[in-house]
Amino acid sequence: MKQYVDFKNVSVNDNLVLSIKEAGKTVTAIKASEKIVKVITTVLTYAFLLVLAFFIIFPFYWMIITSLKTLEEITATEQTFFPTTVMWTNYVYIFQRFDFSSYMVNTVVVAVISTLGTLITTVFAAFAFSRLQFKGRETVFAIFLMTMMIPGEMMVISNYITVASFGWIDAVHQTRWQAYAAMTVPMLVSVFYIYLLRQNFKQIPNELYLAAKVDGKSDWSYLWQVMVPLAAPTLISITILKFMGTWNAYVWPQLVARDEWTLISVGLRGSAFTNIDLGIVEYGYRMAASFVVTVPLFLLFIFFRKYIMRGVGRAGIKG
Repeated sequence: MKQYVDFKNVSVNDNLVLSIKEAGKTVTAIKASEKIVKVITTVLTYAFLLVLAFFIIFPFYWMIITSLKTLEEITATEQTFFPTTVMWTNYVYIFQRFDFSSYMVNTVVVAVISTLGTLITTVFAAFAFSRLQFKGRETVFAIFLMTMMIPGEMMVISNYITVASFGWIDAVHQTRWQAYAAMTVPMLVSVFYIYLLRQNFKQIPNELYLAAKVDGKSDWSYLWQVMVPLAAPTLISITILKFMGTWNAYVWPQLVARDEWTLISVGLRGSAFTNIDLGIVEYGYRMAASFVVTVPLFLLFIFFRKYIMRGVGRAGIKG
């Protein structure tokens, strides 16, 4: 009995096996190339972050080592990246020479008043622009947003004239509370914070508002019992950012407040760390004082950074 071999089928099967092998090699090559690309991308990303972190951290490092150097080493031609003689006495000296307590009281009081006032105006304005229906709402809000394109320095003159007309500025007879009012009242409204909170309020379903109205709740009750608790992360972010901004304020407090009522950022630029006899600034003492002032803000950001990121992130989800 004769047997026939189907050479055609054998050829097809061989080609199929070869195609499967080639496909396997191709898939392996693709996976290998993707792995290489992923590794390169990861390395470049971390390298970029390290370089960026260096440029951010280096000024703080330089402030710390400068605060521990002698004046001769600071003013030397060749700078060192670590003090040859560690001067811990610089920190002892600043507490003897600089009136930290008075400036800190002024700064904390102004920061608290400014932060609370900003929260009140921000909550009311954000609620009005997100929930209340009135004619021209979007137009008014658009005008508010356009003011964000105006540099803050252009508002200084008009704000100064307004505060002066209230009688709060007097180089000789200004009282503590007049100085506090002059430093806080023009800063109680922030368009950026209103925009931030409005975007968060708009994420809250409108059905909750309608259900609250059916239950007989007023807009006031709905605002404080529903919207404010739901927007707590954003409000915490606004609180922290506003407090930090007031703590670091310099230009406006210097213009409107007497030396004894001004903030600590302005006090650091005073003559407390200037050698009158030699006519030079004692940078070691000044950097030590700056570091002491920076530590509270640094700790505040470290412990509450997740609230800042969460609040800002949630505000950008819905327009």
